[in-house]
Amino acid sequence: MHFEKYPFEKLNILLEDIIPNTKYSPLSLTIGEPQFNTPQFILDELNNEAHLLNKYPKTSGESILRNGMLNYLKNRFNLELDNSQIIPTFGTREVLFNFPQFLLHNIENPVMAFPNPFYQIYEGSAIASRAEVIYLNLDPENSFLPIIDEDKLKKCDFVIINSPNNPTSSVMTLELLKEWVQLALKYDFVLLNDECYVDLYLDKPIPSLLNASIEAGNVDFKNILVINSVSKRSSAPGLRSGFIAGDSNILKSYMTYRTYIGCASPLPLQYASALAWGDQNHVDTFREKYIKNFKLAKEILNIETPMATFYIWLEVDDEIKFTKKLYREYNIKVLAGSFLGREEQGKGFVRLALVYEEDLTRDALNRIKACLDED
Repeated sequence: MHFEKYPFEKLNILLEDIIPNTKYSPLSLTIGEPQFNTPQFILDELNNEAHLLNKYPKTSGESILRNGMLNYLKNRFNLELDNSQIIPTFGTREVLFNFPQFLLHNIENPVMAFPNPFYQIYEGSAIASRAEVIYLNLDPENSFLPIIDEDKLKKCDFVIINSPNNPTSSVMTLELLKEWVQLALKYDFVLLNDECYVDLYLDKPIPSLLNASIEAGNVDFKNILVINSVSKRSSAPGLRSGFIAGDSNILKSYMTYRTYIGCASPLPLQYASALAWGDQNHVDTFREKYIKNFKLAKEILNIETPMATFYIWLEVDDEIKFTKKLYREYNIKVLAGSFLGREEQGKGFVRLALVYEEDLTRDALNRIKACLDED
């Protein structure tokens, strides 16, 4: 198997011979990792349950974690799921990599589709699954929403969508999500929405693909799955707490598969994660921080504020040249958009992750503005 270098590795190679301007303190807006402290109540629970490290965790997850996740889905989306419709996972990266291998294993010539540009694990899972890839291009002309081509989709076995989207911050409406549900049923492909940013809305709450499935009359979620994580919503990526939820027929077999993987979350992490899933107040606190950061971005860079995420998909003349110049002259790292896409997608854009407190964000944005004004 041949895997592309990860975007951050490509960035390190691009910048390795550049000496940054030491007049400025270094700042990195590259990785989607919140730089806020994990809430104390989560840390306390992790510490309180540390004695459970002497026990093996269940692959299926403890009932306290499952109940926390099910209550989250009820409180956040008004979804009434049962235990057969959800599996706790060790974050979402592992499930994004191994689920396609499980799903596509017995298909002779599997076909998989996902957005372009994309979170690179999608591509990695396609390679590991021997799947032909169909790109769902995210173009400015279509507001960075995946372009629907039914002639291509009818060949698919598995389709990943990602709303709210990384890296473009685009968000699908409930009606558009319903259209995707109908396509999954019409052409009998499995549809998964990566919803890791769904709680980082900046105005109104954003629906889940599972809401759209019910609205479309697919109340049993046939062919429909979602994944989510506490990493972004709780500023707790180290908890590695995620889930996959939806079609119980698919998840039953996937659960058997998972017993062989060895991705069970340690018990202290499960208990802390259960509290994180069960509380919305701390998420609202973080959302307020992102709202302030985007207000700064609108004021300083004159950009349109997205509906969700903490990313800015900033258009520039030459993303490689701009990335190098910004690092050399202003000691800021950003991610070149072309590192996140294939076939020219992402070219002419850089991704900025506004994951710092307000003062550092203001400093970073002012430096970026100065760099843009020089061009």
